[in-house]
Amino acid sequence: MRLALTALMLLASGTAAAQDISLDTLKDVTKTLSSDEFEGRAPTTPGEEKTLAYIVKRFEQAGLKPGNKGSWFQDVPLVELTAKNVSNLVFSGGKTPVSLAYRTDVVINTYRVVPSVALKDSPVVFVGYGINAPERGWNDYAGLDVKGKTVVILVNDPDWQTMTLDGPFGGRAMTYYGRWTYKYEEAARQGAAAAIIIHDTEPAAYDFSVVQSSWTGPQREQDTPGGHMDQSQAIGWISQNGARALFASAGKDYAALIEAAKHKGFKAVPLGVKASVSWENDIRRQASKNVIGILPGAERPDEVVLYSAHWDHFGSCTPVNGDDICNGAIDNATGVAALVAVAEANAKQGPAKRSQVFLAVTAEESGLLGSKYYAENPVYPLGKTVGGVNMDALKVRGAVRDFVITGAGKSELEDMAKTIAATQNRVVVPEPTPERGFYYRSDHFSMARLGVPMLDGTAGLDQIEGGRAAGEAVDEEYNKVRYHKPQDEYSESWDWGAALQDVALYYTLGRQLADGAMWPNWYPTAEFRAVRDNSRAGQ
Repeated sequence: MRLALTALMLLASGTAAAQDISLDTLKDVTKTLSSDEFEGRAPTTPGEEKTLAYIVKRFEQAGLKPGNKGSWFQDVPLVELTAKNVSNLVFSGGKTPVSLAYRTDVVINTYRVVPSVALKDSPVVFVGYGINAPERGWNDYAGLDVKGKTVVILVNDPDWQTMTLDGPFGGRAMTYYGRWTYKYEEAARQGAAAAIIIHDTEPAAYDFSVVQSSWTGPQREQDTPGGHMDQSQAIGWISQNGARALFASAGKDYAALIEAAKHKGFKAVPLGVKASVSWENDIRRQASKNVIGILPGAERPDEVVLYSAHWDHFGSCTPVNGDDICNGAIDNATGVAALVAVAEANAKQGPAKRSQVFLAVTAEESGLLGSKYYAENPVYPLGKTVGGVNMDALKVRGAVRDFVITGAGKSELEDMAKTIAATQNRVVVPEPTPERGFYYRSDHFSMARLGVPMLDGTAGLDQIEGGRAAGEAVDEEYNKVRYHKPQDEYSESWDWGAALQDVALYYTLGRQLADGAMWPNWYPTAEFRAVRDNSRAGQ
């Protein structure tokens, strides 16, 4: 109640200043960053150098100060692994040998920074959804020693087919236990030599072709002193055809085991076959940069409100009509534009009580690497970071009646967002596809997993002019024609109505946090509540 009352008291001044959000800034920054001159903004390329210089220029013009001990930058060490001479993934010892071709029915990789990988005759175990969640009374690894073994894992949560949000893992809504990154993390904690996820389009939320394209070619990750040797030797995905061939060779009923894995008490099943695969890695060490600006607080400058957006995109991609520059206008030149616009509005409003940090991160498209590095190496302590807003791919469409919070039901920031949205004559509506796990796919998650509440939300589909049909048409066109393709280019014909609504909401929420005394927390059922409580203990 205190949080809500405080937010209401602060709402009037914040909403008034939200009118200072500059449409010209949103247009100019988006148009510039997505121009061919910036070459698609790939990390560690000349396009990065131009991008960093431009962001610093706009931060300075907005009134920010360098945010990292007098510097605008935080170095992010990266390493790039490119697999070559990849053998087939062979399962031996079953009824018939199974040999899966790289790229066709399997993609394989490693987090380990090593010149070569050779997995030889590793016993294979089906571990269901590969989850160890003691707080939910669920452990697919119970009584199992997988050291030196290959675990085969299902994607998503056991209750993903539930059409409601009720179930041991939140029903239809994906938890982090359903995310593929978690599957590999847990397999490594258990000591598995290899972890292979079975691809399935509906629970994964993307076709196997997406896995084939994103998991082949150069793969970036953080460059750490230990070279990720604590991770499994091999990680990868197999297609449905590959999985069926594997289980048939093992003499197991594939459909029956999938059904059994959905229920608490499932026991892992050794398949009686052994896995072998080998390849070599080309290793290239690189460095990229996050950009950090700050508006220092007037009363409690050690307490921080965080705004984030990723500046990177893919550089070049598959050509369309001879154009191979992935300009990334919506994804995410618009987010950086919002970051600059919110900074401008805050600077015009004058110093807040708390400091406000504006973080433009690198390598989101490579797996949230820039934000992950900041979260693990924070310039401002996470225990002193109140919360914040992430801005990723603004909805460039006509003004709307609704606002969608990604991963709704997690933090008290949502209560603030609902109040602010109401002043815009908008309502907060459920995420239409919670099973896709979008909450775990942008930079706010790097902060969330270490306890910092971050809002990630965008305009819904219900346009004031044209209703849901108009909004759905815009979304469908973007997803089919523009997303991660050269066609994601700036257009002078864009309607910025919904984007202006969203940026005003981001500003107002952040300013409320910066001028208030509240410390929003996660809801008691959220997976990050304990982390936050520990980081705030004694403060």
